Amino acid sequence: MAAVQEMARLQRTLFEVEREFVRTATTLIYRVGEPELKYLLCQHVWESAGHARFLRERGRELSGFGSGEDVRESLRQVFDETIMPENADVALTGFYTVLKPALLAAYRHYLTVTDPLADWPSKKLVEEFIADEERHAREIAPYLREQDATATLARKWQAHLTTVLSAPGGLLGESTRVPLPADFRWEYQQRHYTHPPTCNRGRFPVCSSAFSYDPQETPIVRPWLADPKTDARVIRIMVYVWLMMEMDAVDYLATVFYDTPQAPFDLHYDLARHLWDESRHSQFGYRQLPKLGVDLMTVEHSLDLYNILVQMPAHERYAMMTMEFEAGSFPTKAMVMDRIRELNDFEADTLLAFDRNDEQNHVRYGHRWLPAMMALFGETRPVEEFMKSTRAKFAEAAAIYGGKTPHSLSPEKRLTGEKILAMVSGT
Repeated sequence: MAAVQEMARLQRTLFEVEREFVRTATTLIYRVGEPELKYLLCQHVWESAGHARFLRERGRELSGFGSGEDVRESLRQVFDETIMPENADVALTGFYTVLKPALLAAYRHYLTVTDPLADWPSKKLVEEFIADEERHAREIAPYLREQDATATLARKWQAHLTTVLSAPGGLLGESTRVPLPADFRWEYQQRHYTHPPTCNRGRFPVCSSAFSYDPQETPIVRPWLADPKTDARVIRIMVYVWLMMEMDAVDYLATVFYDTPQAPFDLHYDLARHLWDESRHSQFGYRQLPKLGVDLMTVEHSLDLYNILVQMPAHERYAMMTMEFEAGSFPTKAMVMDRIRELNDFEADTLLAFDRNDEQNHVRYGHRWLPAMMALFGETRPVEEFMKSTRAKFAEAAAIYGGKTPHSLSPEKRLTGEKILAMVSGT
């Protein structure tokens, strides 16, 4: 059984690596500014979660994989180190020019040391994962900085992380070990990583909220969404703005992974799916609005929810998202879907239907995982009592941290409800 146990040992390490990528690469999402890059990172995190799940399932068929899911400290410190640069572009470079190539090398090493017939199920999985990793490298390449001051910092960080990975001889110990220099300094031991107080939206204009009751203030006018007299074409544009603003959910949900290192893997797996869903929903708006004549540089991105929720612990962030915001959105979204059907817009109908279906799943995730997440933070109150307290705490935080982001654009330049009405009426 020695050969089986050796392959199980390697698969166990690969499982832990993919799991740690999910936990830590999510810290990039709210720190980078380009929406397309945020979306891509969410996709890669989801695919890595899938790799980890398949590795766990196959590994448990092999003697020696182990029944637990914890990540060994020697591996966790590598990922804790990788997130430390304050510059998001430098951190991105570390993940994708050091850690991801090391993972690709580890998968290729696995194929060279296993028997292709005896271990055929593992071989087929690893071949698929290699294809994914090669594609990830191609997809991320346009976002890696190569020629500016940031690139100089990134090269220094690359060298630092390469030194980290050389000490154990690569992720699987497949290379010659090179001891750390005597003066090597672990950055994560010098300071604790903390989420930034606000998220990054790069070149795009920002504001506190895209919702209001004033058609001269924001693009989404709350009374108009429920008013049967509102032109359905206006509602369609407003709902696409609403969908694009689910980037709020992308950014604050991404903070939960790092804060729950002891969570069951299945919790992180469902969170990764949830994150990818929210990313796709945001893309619905991001891609459809220009088709309807909206200049995305006139649409201000709302920052309030991230700014408020990041002040609360992870289980409270997750509680507000699943049990309050998403669960509370169903009545309004049902009315919106009815109005959109008036337009005979099959694409809009399809996107909204999938959004609604996904949100229902997210609430189910909340019912399943909120008690587990509460337990991680020592919260013993019944869920109902905890939610009542968390809503009150959110209101207090909103009074302090909400409404602090001024409009980037003047009323003349930013998209508003009035301008949406003028667009569809041709005035």
